[in-house]
Amino acid sequence: MKKLLSTKEVAQYLGVNEKMVYTLISEKNLPATKATGKWLFPAHLVEQWIEARTMNFPEQLTAEPVMEKTLIIAGSNDMLVDYAMKIYMQEHEGSYAAFCNLGSLGGIRAVHRGAAHIATSHLMDRDESDYNFSFTENEMQEPPAIVNFSFREQGYIVAKGNPKKITGTKDIASGKITVVNRPSGTGTRLLFDAELAAAGAENTTIPGYENCVGRHIDVGFEIINGNADTGLGIRAVAQALNLDFIPVQWERYDLIIPKAHYFDKNIQNFISLLRDPRIVSYAKKLGGYDLQRSATVIFPGEASAPE
Repeated sequence: MKKLLSTKEVAQYLGVNEKMVYTLISEKNLPATKATGKWLFPAHLVEQWIEARTMNFPEQLTAEPVMEKTLIIAGSNDMLVDYAMKIYMQEHEGSYAAFCNLGSLGGIRAVHRGAAHIATSHLMDRDESDYNFSFTENEMQEPPAIVNFSFREQGYIVAKGNPKKITGTKDIASGKITVVNRPSGTGTRLLFDAELAAAGAENTTIPGYENCVGRHIDVGFEIINGNADTGLGIRAVAQALNLDFIPVQWERYDLIIPKAHYFDKNIQNFISLLRDPRIVSYAKKLGGYDLQRSATVIFPGEASAPE
């Protein structure tokens, strides 16, 4: 039941005497009922009556849909993507960019659920002939648009001077080297598992295999802190932290975009920035990036390594 006010209560609420209340009923249509033989006033209707007669009511701002002003990227983390998002926000005042570090597979699933606009992924197909297509085919109902962000150089990050004299996966397969790993579902974990399998090593024999960190740069921090001898990561991290790097391979790092949203303004604004001189210059500074195909749509069977 809505609250009902008496004549005296309404008079106090409006700051007038009770006689004025009767005048307001007859001349100003103050909401009232006499169902019980005396005047009663539904409190919520009295409030609406006052609001309807308010002058100079402040104009209500119409909020733009949140998703139109926000770009959400999810998937494999990357230092150059972080920088590109910073440039995006500088160039588009009032727009926001957020990154969810879910790993490549997690990013593809987030895009499929509609929880992100773009996924970042570098999942190598099992036959090593391509990247991302077989995984998007398994995880998404409709084939997405795949746009190259960059090629990146992956390898083993080691302490300065490489004190354990690590030359590659075979040394790690010996079981005498402690590693730091990336979580399941990340492209780097998939590559590491493939490298170990090729070297004939069992995951359970590798010290530190279960020690997983969320970002490429965290691999470097684990090595600096002495918690691991090596870990698979991108060259940019090794250079940024003044660590040594043993190359393994170049990989294709792509943007996964639902075709239905490919031409959305925020997505196109981001893609259009990928050739920005500031981003190109920063990629050179970081090292380990090749941007020859950046911002171009990739089709199955195209380049899996930089030209």
